[in-house]
Amino acid sequence: MIVVACPGQGSQTPGFLTPWLELDGVADQLAAYSEAAEVDLVAHGTESDADTIRDTRVAQPLIVAASMIAAQQLVARAGRTADGLAGHSVGELAALSAAGVISADDAVRLVGIRGRAMADAAAHAPTGMSAVLGGDADAVLALLAELDLTPANYNVAGQIVAAGTLENLAKLAENAPRGVRVVALQVAGAFHTSYMASAVDTLRTAIAEVEHHDPAITLWSNRDGAVVTSGQDALDRIVTQVSSPVRWDLCMDSFLAAGITGFIEVAPAGALVGLAKRGMRGIPNVAVKTPDDLDAAVELLNGAAA
Repeated sequence: MIVVACPGQGSQTPGFLTPWLELDGVADQLAAYSEAAEVDLVAHGTESDADTIRDTRVAQPLIVAASMIAAQQLVARAGRTADGLAGHSVGELAALSAAGVISADDAVRLVGIRGRAMADAAAHAPTGMSAVLGGDADAVLALLAELDLTPANYNVAGQIVAAGTLENLAKLAENAPRGVRVVALQVAGAFHTSYMASAVDTLRTAIAEVEHHDPAITLWSNRDGAVVTSGQDALDRIVTQVSSPVRWDLCMDSFLAAGITGFIEVAPAGALVGLAKRGMRGIPNVAVKTPDDLDAAVELLNGAAA
């Protein structure tokens, strides 16, 4: 079983779309996606600096568009789809598109709305997120509760992302237990927490108008690692995950239970393959960062079908 994963915010670097634009048809795709998302994806993916593409309004559409293009190129070259799909945070919208739940145009339209709504919600209070690396999980969670912080991402054993006010995140860094490292993340707010309540309402209204279908292939949810078989359930989960923790650790547990034999992360790749190397040791993996990585991904995908 080969699983393809779509990354979440934080994986993009300046100019990362440039090599993809050299492929036939991609420039036209990105132009259409730009119109749907109300973001100039070509300019931001080729010319904008790091600070600009970290802006939530820009970052989320860029990530989803890149993931969809890479996934489409992979299927076209391999002549087959993956056996399963999942997305981390905003990457779930790209996964839903690849699974046939929603159209590509609806995915980028929704991610444009999602990015703007989350940026607006983040503007209400000075909040952020920090990676908490190492330490005993129970002790870390107890400290977060004491500091009124939320565990927003459970990425892998020994890596939890805390979210909340910048003041409380600073206290976390100052009071980190022995053996624990706290790293501030370059994000605009406390995503996947109650601070995003207004964004949930906005996205729920937008999704109510979207045509949807049941997944055509196995689709896992980052809310709890469960397989989602209903298109309506998949959309409902897209709404609630904006203010709920991402359980990527449970997704990887589910991949292993399903008998995963290979893992492919589509562009802008790197972060999820890094987690896979820790959470799914020994499972072959490919990070599709540029079109040059597609051959290795095709070999892994078609090797499983041989």
